[in-house]
Amino acid sequence: MTTSTTHTTVGRYIGQSVKRREDPRLLTGHGRYVDDVQTPGTLHVAFVRSNYARGEITDLDITEALRVPGVEAIYTGADLNPLCQQFWATMTGPPIELGGETPYPPGSVLAQDDVRYVGDPIAVVIASSRYIAEDAADLVVVDIEPRTPVLGLHEAVASTELVHRELKSNVSAAMPMPTVPQVEALFANAPHVITRTFRGARATNVPMEPRGLIVHYDRYRSEMNIRAATQSVHEIKSFAARLTGLPESHIRAVADDVGGGFGQKMMVLREEAAVIAAGFKLGTAPVKWIEDRRENLMASNQARSEAGELSFAVDDDGHILAVKADFIEEVGAYPPSAGATAALAIGVFPGPYKIPVLIPGCTAVYTNTVGKSAYRGPWALETIFREQMMDHVATEIGMDPIEFRRVNLIGPDDLPYTTATQMVYENITPTETLDQVVEMIDVAAFRDEQARARQDGRLLGLGIAGYVEPSAIAFGVLSSDPAVLSMDVSGKVQVRLGTGSHGHSIETTIAQVIATHLGCDIDDVVVIQGDTATSPVGPGTGGSRTAVVAGGAAQTASIELRDKLVRIAAQLLEANPDDLEVEGGVVSVKGTPQAAISFAQLAMTAHMAPDKLPAGMGPGLEVAARYRPPTAFTWSNATHGCIVEVDPETGIVDIKRYVVSEDCGQMINPMVVEGQIAGGVAQGIGGVLFENMVYDANGNPLATTFLDYLLPSAPEMPDFEYGHVESMSNTLGGYKGMGEGGAIASPPALANAINDALAQRGVAALTEFPFGPSQIIDAINAAG
Repeated sequence: MTTSTTHTTVGRYIGQSVKRREDPRLLTGHGRYVDDVQTPGTLHVAFVRSNYARGEITDLDITEALRVPGVEAIYTGADLNPLCQQFWATMTGPPIELGGETPYPPGSVLAQDDVRYVGDPIAVVIASSRYIAEDAADLVVVDIEPRTPVLGLHEAVASTELVHRELKSNVSAAMPMPTVPQVEALFANAPHVITRTFRGARATNVPMEPRGLIVHYDRYRSEMNIRAATQSVHEIKSFAARLTGLPESHIRAVADDVGGGFGQKMMVLREEAAVIAAGFKLGTAPVKWIEDRRENLMASNQARSEAGELSFAVDDDGHILAVKADFIEEVGAYPPSAGATAALAIGVFPGPYKIPVLIPGCTAVYTNTVGKSAYRGPWALETIFREQMMDHVATEIGMDPIEFRRVNLIGPDDLPYTTATQMVYENITPTETLDQVVEMIDVAAFRDEQARARQDGRLLGLGIAGYVEPSAIAFGVLSSDPAVLSMDVSGKVQVRLGTGSHGHSIETTIAQVIATHLGCDIDDVVVIQGDTATSPVGPGTGGSRTAVVAGGAAQTASIELRDKLVRIAAQLLEANPDDLEVEGGVVSVKGTPQAAISFAQLAMTAHMAPDKLPAGMGPGLEVAARYRPPTAFTWSNATHGCIVEVDPETGIVDIKRYVVSEDCGQMINPMVVEGQIAGGVAQGIGGVLFENMVYDANGNPLATTFLDYLLPSAPEMPDFEYGHVESMSNTLGGYKGMGEGGAIASPPALANAINDALAQRGVAALTEFPFGPSQIIDAINAAG
């Protein structure tokens, strides 16, 4: 979709690496996060949590803890659960009854009769300080009779024990793989059929700022104020209203600076709901909970505990004839709205390839572990498994992995292209990004270097991965975003958004969009978000949506406001609007720059001299716009290339080069684009080499500190190299989202590079993350 206008804006900011406006306060320690907000009289929360993965609560005694000086209240499930009226996320809607039953866990904020994972919150202790609350929590007596926990992907399906006694099975969702006789015949007659099973490593989001919120309910005014580390202030406001029964108009939610989220702060999780309920019940003072790192690792959402069995039927020329993909995912005990994402992964599984036939299956299972929720690219398993499989198939049929991809890639002449899952691609560039990566790496030169290194006993490897990202998700509550743009009497501009920045440079990029299309200086634009009292209703920030959807709203509002300014200027200058141009906050007659009028003069007229406005025009300068993309997904794509060296003695992986060619349409700010890529790739590297949230046989998490849950740090990061392809999308501005792609393609690119290095010694390819030193050495030893 294109928008035309007769008024030219000169001096553009879009496409420029404008320095981030957020950085001066954030990099100097002057950001304001939830824990920085100090309100007199604030009380502090500590949770009493379960030490067992599954068991019956036989005794819960708070008597001694209540005697601790400074303790204001202790609430248990019996106190808070009855207060909770509705427990569901706006994004997914209320639970749906199937056959008279709701196939979801109970919407309780605290465990009441039994516990269902280690870290399950049992009681809320409220005291004058966090120290006192923690000490009192230690005095709460909880007796639990342990039960055998339900653990493991396939074990959960087969187990007769139930994670949730209210349900009939441990299967959260299922789409059994169908048997199609024609496809079975195709596989039976195919020259090559290759089957592999891949397994991800369980991970958690680890935002720099853990979860936290302050809830102040004034029962005499019937008003609730919430400050939260959230990706969506309107979501937490709506959730609190549903939970407590308060009207939304009586609730205000504010998010100042938010230190990362990656999906963890998109929905309200149980501890946050418990604090809202506790503050509502207390009704006399602000109640504050700041999650510590142990809680964040042990009890916040987790993800990536997934496996997939893939079967490819391929002809002798390397063409993919058909694919079977059967996914299974673990959603833990209390995932927000069931947590299953494999069905979405199936929908986008074909990625950048011409896969004519896809037979899918997927299963999601409850286990006695922490609930699954969004983590940067919730559907990523489709790319992570598929791109590893591309290398396995290429090796099996004796074809170079890059050439195997070329044979099957969707090319320019194939567009528009409808995938086997009925997704329609119109503006993607998989072949172009692959070509750019191959050129940047100089693959032929690398293969020569690899051969020389092999003779010296060194193991070098190259990995490639491509993907198509379903960005700017636009259905349901995510369908649109608002922007309210206003100009004050001095000619300065303010835009109010429904977004929730948590590291996305929104204050910079949206200002670039507005300055470009309104025709003002970027320093004259102020971006406001994160306060339900001032921000228009929007779904928040997530799903790689902001540039496309919020950017589209900002662009729409800017053009509309600019047109009004031009009409006012035409009236005052006695000129035809079509003869005017806008640049640097000034409207002038084309070719006659001395016939000009500034935004400040126009604003003065609009606000203070309405009689001078064109006939029929109302006073003031404010525009409200809402933008909805033309399709449910705006497809972006990229190719990643990785070169590693594997030490055969220690199993340590050294990433020598990491190259990305990204097509996210019209780039608003290339520096921000590259920062998003780097951050995502760092998370992907962590998921392959370091991060693994392991549980023992009793359901105990074994990585609840950074001594055990390993994160990549600066020394492990390579210098990233970037290439860009810009094919315009059919959205306003030509933008495409790309916030999650770095984390999606990097795991298979790195995995393929490691396996290519190991293949130099004839070592069988690894298929289960993590690919840590011990796993690599075991594989080398197994190969003799």
